[in-house]
Amino acid sequence: MTERKVVVVGGGYGGIVVAQALDDIADVTVVEPKEMFFHHVAQLRAAADPAWAEKIFFPYDGLLSRGRVIRDTAAEVRPGVVELASGARLDADYVVLATGSTGPFPTRLDHPERDAVAGRLSELHESLDRASGVLLLGAGAIGVEFAGEIAAAWPGKPVTIVDPSDEMFGGRFPEQMRADVARQLGDMGVRVLLGTKLDTAPDVPAGAVRPFTVTTAGGEVLAADLWFACYGGSVPSDYLSAGLASARQPNGRLAVTEHLRVAGQDRVFAVGDLNDTPEIKTGRAASRQAEVAAENIRALIEGGPLTAYEPFQDGIIVTVGPSGGAGYAPEYGFFDAEGASSFKGTFLLDHYRGLFGA
Repeated sequence: MTERKVVVVGGGYGGIVVAQALDDIADVTVVEPKEMFFHHVAQLRAAADPAWAEKIFFPYDGLLSRGRVIRDTAAEVRPGVVELASGARLDADYVVLATGSTGPFPTRLDHPERDAVAGRLSELHESLDRASGVLLLGAGAIGVEFAGEIAAAWPGKPVTIVDPSDEMFGGRFPEQMRADVARQLGDMGVRVLLGTKLDTAPDVPAGAVRPFTVTTAGGEVLAADLWFACYGGSVPSDYLSAGLASARQPNGRLAVTEHLRVAGQDRVFAVGDLNDTPEIKTGRAASRQAEVAAENIRALIEGGPLTAYEPFQDGIIVTVGPSGGAGYAPEYGFFDAEGASSFKGTFLLDHYRGLFGA
């Protein structure tokens, strides 16, 4: 039997797992525009601590033993065919869409060149070092972790988080976990203003070190000289053919079946941020979805039953600086700072080193 061809579009958290899982049974090609894998979950730590900047890049050449990673961009994907920006065409028996999401700086650093990303992290560190006060918009995981990293690296530097929600993390997760995060931030001198809206956004660009003031809806004037939006994002999918794009939902994500096949398709799968599974979009979820998608492609190749994907219940672990944090998982309950830092303090660097043979 001719070896089946699998094309994985995207070499992020989901794409690398599904590609490696099928490397022994299929002719696997990963299409990824970035020079190296960038472990962006740890990028805020790298911005605060330059010693981390060298730790979070992994070459793709150690990922697969039989397959290949092509540095290119998908221009159009349709069932059975991936057309590349370079003009090349890849025929595929199975396609896995794993192109992730984008977000505002510093939520994402999407430059394809490793040196450019490292330079951006260095510039961010310098900006944080020069700033006399930092304003973060958004009290979700990104805002909380960014505030913790800043406060730990520059003790005493004023950091303020503003969010219109009355609860941190939008009220998700148990009160015990949210209260513990708030306490740790307070102990580090971070001010968290919940249920607070700004009359207008700062009149200086995000990331620029320049004095500004903003006024809350309650009339309080906040002063700082550096600010960032720690929320928002989008799911790029403009490379999809009309047939695949018909599965796109109003939020931009693709509808998938319980087997993670794109709605209406038998041999096109979508994993990670791109699909509409009802769960928090995390690297953990993307990896598990990739495992299930790979199991199902293997079943279609070899014969056998398909595996249904079970979305994760709400759970999260956030760091509050290198030694703090908190979390909650339905199967374990509440994590205090020690538990959270033991799980996430290294951002699973050893796991990713092993994955890439680094």
